[in-house]
Amino acid sequence: MVKSAHSTGPTQLDAVFHALSDPTRRSILLRIASQSRTVSQIAQPFSMSLAAVSKHLKVLERAELIVREKQGSFQLISINAGPMRHAHRWLSHYEQFWGERLDALANLFDEKRKFK
Repeated sequence: MVKSAHSTGPTQLDAVFHALSDPTRRSILLRIASQSRTVSQIAQPFSMSLAAVSKHLKVLERAELIVREKQGSFQLISINAGPMRHAHRWLSHYEQFWGERLDALANLFDEKRKFK
């Protein structure tokens, strides 16, 4: 993980990208996007221990992508999409390059079709 030159720990953007880099964590976010769930409900479809799921949740929590709310003896886990907006803004700066390259590729295919 890249560390900011001005801080002792990773920036939030680094934490978000790190959290999103794992397919299990992305799947967890999908599961809680529609409704809050308990840790055991989140763990249900995965073939891993509750401790392993809890480690994934801690990574998501450090990235501020989830919120825990105590409800009786349970903890409900909800999504917090706000930090993803920062990641989207960062990525959108580079979108122009993808667009240009995809346009160039489309033009190349169009040229090839003309000569067939």
